Order: sequence, then C-alpha cells, then structure tokens
Amino acid sequence: MPFRITFEKRIEDVPKWLPLATSVGSVVVAFILSGIILKLIGGDPMRVGRFFFQATFGSWAAFSDTIVKATPLIMVGLACAMAFKMKMWNIGAEGQFYMGAFFASLVVLLPIVPPDSPRVVVIGAMAIMGMVGGAIWGFFPGYLKAKFQVNEIITTLMLNYVAILWNNFWIFNKWSDAGFQMTPTFAKSAWLPRITDYAREYGAFIDEGGAVANFLTRIGLERVSGMTLHLGVAFGLVAAVVVWWILSRSRWGYEIKLIGDNPHAARYAGINILRNMVLVMMVSGALAGLAGMSEISGVVHRLQERISPGYGFTGIIVAWLAKLNPFAIIVVAILFGALIVAGREIQPSGLAQLLQGIVLFLVISSDVLLRYRFRFVRTAQELA
Repeated sequence: MPFRITFEKRIEDVPKWLPLATSVGSVVVAFILSGIILKLIGGDPMRVGRFFFQATFGSWAAFSDTIVKATPLIMVGLACAMAFKMKMWNIGAEGQFYMGAFFASLVVLLPIVPPDSPRVVVIGAMAIMGMVGGAIWGFFPGYLKAKFQVNEIITTLMLNYVAILWNNFWIFNKWSDAGFQMTPTFAKSAWLPRITDYAREYGAFIDEGGAVANFLTRIGLERVSGMTLHLGVAFGLVAAVVVWWILSRSRWGYEIKLIGDNPHAARYAGINILRNMVLVMMVSGALAGLAGMSEISGVVHRLQERISPGYGFTGIIVAWLAKLNPFAIIVVAILFGALIVAGREIQPSGLAQLLQGIVLFLVISSDVLLRYRFRFVRTAQELA
C-alpha cells in the first residue's frame, strides 16, 4: 500500500461541528446498512423507506402517533443525559419509568385525592407522584455508588427487574380488572387531555358562521380529528428547557460536569460529591418516572403489565446520539418514535429493532473520532 492509516490522540479541542456530524453520519450509515441487509434477504429498501415515511410522517394522524411515542423517549433521554453528564451510568431508566407509573397510579387507585377532584388537581398529583417514584428508584443506586462505590450499572440494571415484578404483583394480585393483567380504567379526570379535546373545546366558543370557525373546521378540527397527541409532550418540552438551563446556565450544572470530568478537582474545590451523585440520580429517576406517568395517563389510561416497549433502554441510545444535548434529544426522540411506530407495520418483523441496534453500535463506535484523529501517512515518505 502506498500509505497507511495512523491514529493520533487529539490534544486540541474537538471541532464544534464534529459531534453533530458523527451523530448524523451514524444515522445515515445505519439506514444504508439496513437497506443493504434488507436487499440481501430479498426485500425492497426503497419501498420500505417510502412506507416508513408514510406510516410515521405521511399525515397529521401518523405524525401524531410518532410524537406520542417520542414523548416518553424525550423524558427518558433527558433522564439519561442528566446522569451521563456526571459519568453516572444510569441503565435503570426502564425501572424508574415503571415505578413512576406505579406511584402515579396510586393517586387514582388508593385514591390519594378524592375521585371527584378537578382534572388539574388529579393530573398534578399524578405528575408529582410519578416523579417521586422515579426519584426513589434513582436514590438507591446513587447512594450506593456515592457512599460505597457500588457499580451503578449493576444496581440500576437489576432494579429494572425489581420494578417490573413489583408492578406485576399489584396488577395481578391486588388491582386486576376481572382477572386480566391490568387495572380498571382510570376516571376521565386522570387522563391527560388530547389535542382533539382542546380543538373541540375552543371550537365551541366560536360562532358557527364566522371566519375563525370555518378556518378551524377546515384546517384545525378536521386535521386533528382522531389524533392521539396528548399534553404529555408539553411535559417533555418543559423538561428539556429545565435540563438545558441546569446543565448550561446553573452553578449546579457546572458542578455536575466538573465531577464527571475530574472528581479529584471537584473534591479539591470543595464540592460535595456524595450529595451531588445522589441528587443527580434522583433527578434522573424523576424524569424517567414522569415519562411513566405520562404514558399511563395519556395513552393506556390504566396500569398494565407491558406499558413500555423498552423506552428506558431506547432512551440511552437517544441521549447518546444527541450527545447529551437536551434540545437535540427532542429531535432524536422523534426519529426513534418513528422507528417504534413503523416497527409495528414494517415487514420483516424486527427491522426497526435491527436499525436501532446498528445506530447504537455506530454511535458508540463514532466516539473514536472525537478522541482520535486519523492520519494518512505515505509509505514512500517513511522509507525515504
């Protein structure tokens, strides 16, 4: 060969465009590789691609379904980003998601608030309880890591199974609806409002013959009819702004990043590492718990056995692909929400999961480009 490739550790700052380029490149290469695999097994990549777009973004109803699936991914992705910023590897967002759903359900099933309470009271109590449940599930691994240096990957991963089985115990034994693996349906006051509800509500205040009423009928009410999009997406957007402010504009965010980058320097600066580790894991768990509350209140309207198709694990990919940027997490979550929606329709079955796996592999591999740079060295020059 007239040249060879060498790796050099980067000593200068990584160019600002490179993290974005590696993330976008990972997705593009993942789609190309998936297309090649699909072709090898006898499929038509172009036809599948067109169907993928139509099933996820081709209409307002399809886009609504995509956003509904992206909503918990936004909050779980933010949960992972909070922990990862401190180099706390929270692999337990799935369990925190389930515990958030369980604690939110207590508001209705015990009940904690009177059944005839206004919707804003019930929803508010469910959101708070959901965050409390997730925070409790994040406290244990955070404290064990900070106090006894117990590996948080193991503890968070194992607690996922505990949370799922805990939910199943109550669903199967205590709250089962006529013997099925689900609780009775929640009262309407515990449902997160959908966009169709708002369209009907505001449309009722407009004179029927007016221009605004006609506009709503033609553009608004007709297009939103049947949409599944609910208010939970607002939770995710607000959470993204809050997490961005914490990590980018607050003193606590500076402490989080300093502990993650150099814990010895943080300790020398007088930062309470134990307290920050526990708090970060609790906030991370609270965000995942809020995602669980949003799912049971906005989608299934009950607590049931399988309320997550793996949101807690997919959120790890979302956070990593977004390079822990809160606003980029929203975009990436929509992409993976589309993969979940399309995965229900695309054949062969499992293609969407295959794509997710390829994306994760490429995203992790692409970190090499952020730490090292490639050099092409001419062999002839070395011999001379």
